[in-house]
Amino acid sequence: MSRYRVRARAAIALAAAASFGAAAAPAETVTLCFERQDVPPWRTQQGGGLNFELLKMTEQRLGIHFDFQSIPWKRCLQQLQANAYDGAFAVSYKADRRALGAYPGGEQADPSKRMHIDRYVLLRRKGSKVEWDGKALRNVDGPVGFQLGYSVGEVLRGLGVQVDEGSQRADELARKLIAGRLAAAALGGSDAQSVMNSPMAPQLEVLPLPLIEKPYFLVLSHDMVARRPQLAQRIWTAMEQARNSPAYRKLERAALADAER
Repeated sequence: MSRYRVRARAAIALAAAASFGAAAAPAETVTLCFERQDVPPWRTQQGGGLNFELLKMTEQRLGIHFDFQSIPWKRCLQQLQANAYDGAFAVSYKADRRALGAYPGGEQADPSKRMHIDRYVLLRRKGSKVEWDGKALRNVDGPVGFQLGYSVGEVLRGLGVQVDEGSQRADELARKLIAGRLAAAALGGSDAQSVMNSPMAPQLEVLPLPLIEKPYFLVLSHDMVARRPQLAQRIWTAMEQARNSPAYRKLERAALADAER
């Protein structure tokens, strides 16, 4: 065999080995925690919903792998701050939450790089006189409940009402409201929809004006951003592109329409 052929075969073998090694190399992993609750249409504990669809599209665009961990929400945020996870979702913006992790856009979260927009609404018992005019709460004869660790607590405290943060689940709040232990309950729009689709609905009503509407983000840990700054920016950019894609918009329209039925 000529020396040329030997060299050619060696080069082919090396190229094949390099190609195999590249194919076999594991995708870069990013660990994310999320709340251990079903919040349709955004997410379920089993990994369904629009948040997961969006994150899967982001994975595909970047060739990375998200490792999802479902834990109680307050613990998720605590573990994010401790850099035990690379990120958490879906997190609304509060100035003091910048200590927990990094939002896309830096000091002021960039709403164009959000995961989704949702609202908080107020529930009251049928026959209650509690009112919300978009600026003030009136006829509040007891505490207003919200879920443990949720940012809406800051809004309620700013309105000067007594609050109750003793529940982790929307259905717990609804039962306390029906029992007369709360004057009203502040729930995310999807949580309120679930309650109003349950057997408790005939005893409750949703006030017509939303309490607040806000974007929700994938927040990355400070350690993740410090160690892999380029990847962090690529994730947020790819998520924005995926959310604006025709494929995701079609999924979102269908899921939101189904949730309103």
